[in-house]
Amino acid sequence: MSETAAPAAGASGGVRRPATARRSSPFAFLKRKSTIAFLMALPLILVIVVMVLYPAIYSLNLATLNKSMERFVGFGNFTFLFKRETFWMVVQQSVVFAVSAVFFKALIGFFLAHFVNNVPAKGQRKWRGMLLVPWVIPPAMSTLAWLWLFDPSYSAFNWVLERFGFDGISWLGDPNWARFAVILVNVWVGSPFFLIMYLAALKSVPEQLYEAASIDGANWWQKLWYITLPMMRNIIAITALFSLIVTFANFDIVRVLTAGGPIDKTHVFATWAFQIGIESSDLPLGAAVSLFMFPILAIAAIFILRDITRRGNEA
Repeated sequence: MSETAAPAAGASGGVRRPATARRSSPFAFLKRKSTIAFLMALPLILVIVVMVLYPAIYSLNLATLNKSMERFVGFGNFTFLFKRETFWMVVQQSVVFAVSAVFFKALIGFFLAHFVNNVPAKGQRKWRGMLLVPWVIPPAMSTLAWLWLFDPSYSAFNWVLERFGFDGISWLGDPNWARFAVILVNVWVGSPFFLIMYLAALKSVPEQLYEAASIDGANWWQKLWYITLPMMRNIIAITALFSLIVTFANFDIVRVLTAGGPIDKTHVFATWAFQIGIESSDLPLGAAVSLFMFPILAIAAIFILRDITRRGNEA
Protein backbone atom coordinates (compact mmCIF):
# COMPACT_ATOMS: atom_id res chain seq x y z
CA MET A 1 0.00 0.00 0.00
CA SER A 2 1.34 3.38 -0.89
CA GLU A 3 2.03 6.04 1.68
CA THR A 4 -0.69 8.32 0.29
CA ALA A 5 -3.32 5.63 0.63
CA ALA A 6 -2.62 4.98 4.33
CA PRO A 7 -5.35 6.22 6.72
CA ALA A 8 -4.62 9.35 8.73
CA ALA A 9 -3.36 8.54 12.20
CA GLY A 10 -3.82 10.61 15.37
CA ALA A 11 -1.24 11.39 17.99
CA SER A 12 -1.93 8.04 19.71
CA GLY A 13 -1.58 6.10 16.49
CA GLY A 14 -5.34 5.47 16.04
CA VAL A 15 -7.21 5.99 12.82
CA ARG A 16 -8.88 9.45 12.60
CA ARG A 17 -12.22 9.77 10.80
CA PRO A 18 -12.33 12.43 8.07
CA ALA A 19 -14.17 15.67 8.90
CA THR A 20 -16.60 15.14 6.02
CA ALA A 21 -17.74 11.88 7.57
CA ARG A 22 -18.47 13.53 10.90
CA ARG A 23 -20.54 16.27 9.23
CA SER A 24 -22.53 13.80 7.16
CA SER A 25 -24.25 12.26 10.20
CA PRO A 26 -28.06 12.60 9.80
CA PHE A 27 -28.45 13.64 13.47
CA ALA A 28 -25.55 16.09 13.62
CA PHE A 29 -27.91 19.09 13.46
CA LEU A 30 -29.49 17.99 16.76
CA LYS A 31 -26.20 18.73 18.52
CA ARG A 32 -26.16 22.37 17.46
CA LYS A 33 -26.96 24.92 20.15
CA SER A 34 -29.25 26.85 17.83
CA THR A 35 -31.28 23.71 17.08
CA ILE A 36 -31.56 22.82 20.77
CA ALA A 37 -32.64 26.38 21.59
CA PHE A 38 -35.29 26.28 18.84
CA LEU A 39 -36.68 22.94 20.04
CA MET A 40 -36.89 24.22 23.62
CA ALA A 41 -38.69 27.37 22.46
CA LEU A 42 -41.00 25.46 20.12
CA PRO A 43 -43.80 24.91 22.71
CA LEU A 44 -43.90 28.64 23.43
CA ILE A 45 -43.92 29.42 19.70
CA LEU A 46 -46.89 27.08 19.23
CA VAL A 47 -48.74 28.75 22.12
CA ILE A 48 -48.13 32.18 20.56
CA VAL A 49 -49.37 30.96 17.19
CA VAL A 50 -52.54 29.48 18.69
CA MET A 51 -53.31 32.22 21.22
CA VAL A 52 -52.11 35.31 19.30
CA LEU A 53 -51.64 34.73 15.59
CA TYR A 54 -54.90 32.85 14.97
CA PRO A 55 -57.10 35.40 16.83
CA ALA A 56 -55.34 38.23 14.97
CA ILE A 57 -56.06 36.65 11.58
CA TYR A 58 -59.63 35.88 12.63
CA SER A 59 -60.11 39.52 13.73
CA LEU A 60 -58.91 40.72 10.35
CA ASN A 61 -61.45 38.49 8.66
CA LEU A 62 -64.19 39.49 11.12
CA ALA A 63 -63.59 43.22 10.55
CA THR A 64 -64.46 42.83 6.86
CA LEU A 65 -67.96 41.45 7.50
CA ASN A 66 -71.28 43.16 8.15
CA LYS A 67 -73.04 43.17 11.53
CA SER A 68 -74.74 39.82 10.91
CA MET A 69 -71.41 38.37 9.73
CA GLU A 70 -73.03 37.08 6.55
CA ARG A 71 -71.75 39.52 3.93
CA PHE A 72 -68.30 40.78 3.00
CA VAL A 73 -68.08 44.60 3.24
CA GLY A 74 -64.32 45.11 2.83
CA PHE A 75 -63.21 48.34 4.49
CA GLY A 76 -66.78 49.43 5.18
CA ASN A 77 -66.43 49.14 8.96
CA PHE A 78 -63.25 51.21 8.94
CA THR A 79 -64.71 53.99 6.78
CA PHE A 80 -67.76 54.05 9.05
CA LEU A 81 -65.52 54.55 12.08
CA PHE A 82 -63.58 57.34 10.39
CA LYS A 83 -66.82 59.33 10.11
CA ARG A 84 -67.70 58.99 13.80
CA GLU A 85 -66.61 61.73 16.19
CA THR A 86 -66.53 59.26 19.08
CA PHE A 87 -63.87 57.23 17.32
CA TRP A 88 -61.44 60.14 17.06
CA MET A 89 -62.17 61.03 20.67
CA VAL A 90 -61.26 57.46 21.68
CA VAL A 91 -58.04 57.69 19.63
CA GLN A 92 -57.07 60.91 21.41
CA GLN A 93 -58.00 59.58 24.85
CA SER A 94 -56.10 56.32 24.28
CA VAL A 95 -52.92 58.15 23.24
CA VAL A 96 -53.12 60.65 26.11
CA PHE A 97 -53.90 57.88 28.60
CA ALA A 98 -51.06 55.61 27.47
CA VAL A 99 -48.35 58.25 27.01
CA SER A 100 -49.05 60.13 30.25
CA ALA A 101 -49.38 56.94 32.30
CA VAL A 102 -46.13 55.47 30.92
CA PHE A 103 -44.30 58.76 31.50
CA PHE A 104 -45.31 58.97 35.17
CA LYS A 105 -44.72 55.25 35.73
CA ALA A 106 -41.21 55.58 34.30
CA LEU A 107 -40.50 58.69 36.35
CA ILE A 108 -41.76 57.25 39.64
CA GLY A 109 -40.13 53.88 38.98
CA PHE A 110 -36.80 55.59 38.27
CA PHE A 111 -36.78 57.48 41.56
CA LEU A 112 -38.02 54.47 43.54
CA ALA A 113 -35.29 52.31 41.99
CA HIS A 114 -32.63 54.80 43.10
CA PHE A 115 -34.17 54.94 46.56
CA VAL A 116 -34.18 51.15 46.97
CA ASN A 117 -30.70 50.86 45.45
CA ASN A 118 -29.32 53.21 48.12
CA VAL A 119 -31.00 51.34 50.99
CA PRO A 120 -28.61 49.07 52.95
CA ALA A 121 -28.57 45.49 51.68
CA LYS A 122 -30.46 44.12 54.70
CA GLY A 123 -33.43 46.41 54.14
CA GLN A 124 -33.68 46.13 50.36
CA ARG A 125 -35.69 42.91 50.40
CA LYS A 126 -38.31 44.45 52.69
CA TRP A 127 -38.66 47.58 50.56
CA ARG A 128 -38.84 45.58 47.33
CA GLY A 129 -41.57 43.40 48.79
CA MET A 130 -43.68 46.35 49.94
CA LEU A 131 -43.29 48.36 46.74
CA LEU A 132 -44.18 45.39 44.53
CA VAL A 133 -47.55 44.84 46.22
CA PRO A 134 -49.56 47.05 43.76
CA TRP A 135 -48.15 45.09 40.82
CA VAL A 136 -48.77 41.68 42.39
CA ILE A 137 -52.43 42.29 43.26
CA PRO A 138 -54.79 41.55 40.31
CA PRO A 139 -55.62 44.93 38.70
CA ALA A 140 -59.39 44.34 38.72
CA MET A 141 -59.32 43.66 42.47
CA SER A 142 -57.19 46.68 43.33
CA THR A 143 -59.30 48.88 41.04
CA LEU A 144 -62.36 47.93 43.09
CA ALA A 145 -60.63 49.34 46.16
CA TRP A 146 -59.89 52.55 44.26
CA LEU A 147 -63.53 52.65 43.15
CA TRP A 148 -64.58 52.81 46.80
CA LEU A 149 -62.02 55.57 47.43
CA PHE A 150 -63.57 57.58 44.59
CA ASP A 151 -67.18 56.83 45.61
CA PRO A 152 -69.27 60.05 45.54
CA SER A 153 -70.92 59.30 48.89
CA TYR A 154 -68.20 57.54 50.88
CA SER A 155 -65.01 58.78 49.21
CA ALA A 156 -62.06 58.74 51.59
CA PHE A 157 -60.40 61.42 49.47
CA ASN A 158 -63.38 63.74 49.81
CA TRP A 159 -63.48 63.07 53.54
CA VAL A 160 -59.88 64.31 53.82
CA LEU A 161 -60.60 67.33 51.63
CA GLU A 162 -63.63 68.28 53.71
CA ARG A 163 -61.60 68.06 56.93
CA PHE A 164 -59.28 70.70 55.45
CA GLY A 165 -62.19 72.93 54.43
CA PHE A 166 -62.36 72.05 50.72
CA ASP A 167 -65.38 70.91 48.76
CA GLY A 168 -65.65 67.31 47.69
CA ILE A 169 -64.75 66.34 44.12
CA SER A 170 -66.90 64.33 41.76
CA TRP A 171 -64.02 62.03 40.91
CA LEU A 172 -65.84 59.79 38.44
CA GLY A 173 -68.66 62.15 37.45
CA ASP A 174 -66.54 64.91 35.96
CA PRO A 175 -64.76 63.94 32.69
CA ASN A 176 -61.46 65.60 33.57
CA TRP A 177 -61.31 64.13 37.08
CA ALA A 178 -62.39 60.75 35.71
CA ARG A 179 -59.47 60.77 33.26
CA PHE A 180 -57.16 61.75 36.12
CA ALA A 181 -58.51 58.91 38.27
CA VAL A 182 -57.97 56.31 35.52
CA ILE A 183 -54.40 57.47 34.91
CA LEU A 184 -53.68 57.59 38.65
CA VAL A 185 -54.78 53.98 39.19
CA ASN A 186 -52.80 52.79 36.16
CA VAL A 187 -49.68 54.57 37.43
CA TRP A 188 -50.16 53.03 40.88
CA VAL A 189 -50.46 49.53 39.41
CA GLY A 190 -47.64 49.81 36.85
CA SER A 191 -44.90 51.77 38.66
CA PRO A 192 -43.50 48.69 40.50
CA PHE A 193 -42.75 47.05 37.13
CA PHE A 194 -40.52 49.98 36.22
CA LEU A 195 -39.02 49.85 39.70
CA ILE A 196 -37.89 46.24 39.41
CA MET A 197 -36.56 46.67 35.86
CA TYR A 198 -34.64 49.85 36.65
CA LEU A 199 -33.31 48.40 39.89
CA ALA A 200 -31.87 45.45 37.97
CA ALA A 201 -30.28 47.89 35.51
CA LEU A 202 -28.78 49.95 38.34
CA LYS A 203 -27.24 46.82 39.85
CA SER A 204 -25.42 46.20 36.56
CA VAL A 205 -23.73 49.62 36.46
CA PRO A 206 -20.06 49.18 37.52
CA GLU A 207 -19.33 50.97 40.78
CA GLN A 208 -15.89 51.91 39.44
CA LEU A 209 -17.51 54.41 37.07
CA TYR A 210 -19.04 56.33 39.97
CA GLU A 211 -15.78 56.20 41.90
CA ALA A 212 -13.85 57.58 38.93
CA ALA A 213 -16.45 60.31 38.46
CA SER A 214 -16.18 61.27 42.14
CA ILE A 215 -12.40 61.57 41.83
CA ASP A 216 -12.92 63.88 38.84
CA GLY A 217 -15.23 66.06 40.96
CA ALA A 218 -18.59 65.10 39.40
CA ASN A 219 -21.71 65.88 41.42
CA TRP A 220 -24.77 63.63 41.71
CA TRP A 221 -26.50 65.24 38.71
CA GLN A 222 -23.47 64.73 36.45
CA LYS A 223 -23.21 61.10 37.57
CA LEU A 224 -26.88 60.61 36.78
CA TRP A 225 -26.70 62.30 33.36
CA TYR A 226 -23.37 60.97 32.10
CA ILE A 227 -23.21 57.53 33.75
CA THR A 228 -26.56 56.22 34.97
CA LEU A 229 -28.82 57.25 32.10
CA PRO A 230 -26.45 56.15 29.28
CA MET A 231 -25.95 52.78 30.97
CA MET A 232 -29.71 52.32 31.45
CA ARG A 233 -31.01 53.76 28.17
CA ASN A 234 -31.73 50.41 26.49
CA ILE A 235 -33.56 49.09 29.56
CA ILE A 236 -35.52 52.35 29.79
CA ALA A 237 -36.55 52.12 26.13
CA ILE A 238 -37.52 48.44 26.21
CA THR A 239 -39.46 48.83 29.48
CA ALA A 240 -41.27 51.90 28.15
CA LEU A 241 -42.18 50.08 24.93
CA PHE A 242 -43.51 47.04 26.76
CA SER A 243 -45.49 49.20 29.19
CA LEU A 244 -46.84 51.32 26.32
CA ILE A 245 -48.22 48.22 24.60
CA VAL A 246 -49.82 46.91 27.80
CA THR A 247 -51.20 50.33 28.82
CA PHE A 248 -52.57 51.07 25.35
CA ALA A 249 -54.48 47.79 25.42
CA ASN A 250 -55.62 48.28 29.03
CA PHE A 251 -59.15 47.12 29.73
CA ASP A 252 -59.75 46.13 33.34
CA ILE A 253 -58.89 49.43 35.06
CA VAL A 254 -61.05 51.58 32.80
CA ARG A 255 -63.86 49.02 32.71
CA VAL A 256 -64.10 48.63 36.49
CA LEU A 257 -63.52 52.28 37.38
CA THR A 258 -65.61 54.21 34.85
CA ALA A 259 -66.85 51.74 32.17
CA GLY A 260 -65.91 54.47 29.68
CA GLY A 261 -68.05 57.16 31.29
CA PRO A 262 -69.11 59.78 31.86
CA ILE A 263 -70.57 60.05 28.31
CA ASP A 264 -67.70 58.07 26.73
CA LYS A 265 -65.06 60.52 27.99
CA THR A 266 -62.73 57.88 29.39
CA HIS A 267 -63.09 55.17 26.76
CA VAL A 268 -59.93 53.60 25.35
CA PHE A 269 -59.74 51.21 22.41
CA ALA A 270 -60.24 48.05 24.47
CA THR A 271 -63.28 49.26 26.42
CA TRP A 272 -64.95 50.87 23.41
CA ALA A 273 -64.38 47.75 21.31
CA PHE A 274 -65.96 45.70 24.11
CA GLN A 275 -68.94 48.03 24.30
CA ILE A 276 -69.52 47.94 20.54
CA GLY A 277 -68.67 44.30 19.92
CA ILE A 278 -70.15 42.57 23.00
CA GLU A 279 -72.69 44.90 24.57
CA SER A 280 -74.01 46.23 21.24
CA SER A 281 -73.69 42.83 19.48
CA ASP A 282 -71.65 44.20 16.58
CA LEU A 283 -68.59 41.94 16.59
CA PRO A 284 -67.21 43.03 13.18
CA LEU A 285 -67.25 46.72 14.13
CA GLY A 286 -65.73 45.92 17.53
CA ALA A 287 -62.97 43.95 15.79
CA ALA A 288 -62.33 46.92 13.50
CA VAL A 289 -61.94 49.20 16.55
CA SER A 290 -59.49 46.85 18.24
CA LEU A 291 -57.37 46.54 15.06
CA PHE A 292 -56.64 50.28 15.11
CA MET A 293 -54.32 49.67 18.06
CA PHE A 294 -51.89 47.77 15.84
CA PRO A 295 -50.68 50.57 13.51
CA ILE A 296 -50.30 53.04 16.38
CA LEU A 297 -48.27 50.60 18.47
CA ALA A 298 -46.30 49.46 15.43
CA ILE A 299 -45.19 53.04 14.74
CA ALA A 300 -44.14 53.52 18.39
CA ALA A 301 -42.25 50.21 18.38
CA ILE A 302 -40.42 51.07 15.15
CA PHE A 303 -39.21 54.40 16.50
CA ILE A 304 -38.09 52.98 19.86
CA LEU A 305 -36.42 49.85 18.46
CA ARG A 306 -34.74 51.84 15.68
CA ASP A 307 -33.28 54.17 18.29
CA ILE A 308 -31.97 51.19 20.30
CA THR A 309 -30.44 49.63 17.19
CA ARG A 310 -28.81 52.91 16.17
CA ARG A 311 -27.25 53.35 19.61
CA GLY A 312 -26.04 49.75 19.57
CA ASN A 313 -24.32 50.30 16.21
CA GLU A 314 -22.69 53.49 17.49
CA ALA A 315 -21.36 51.64 20.52
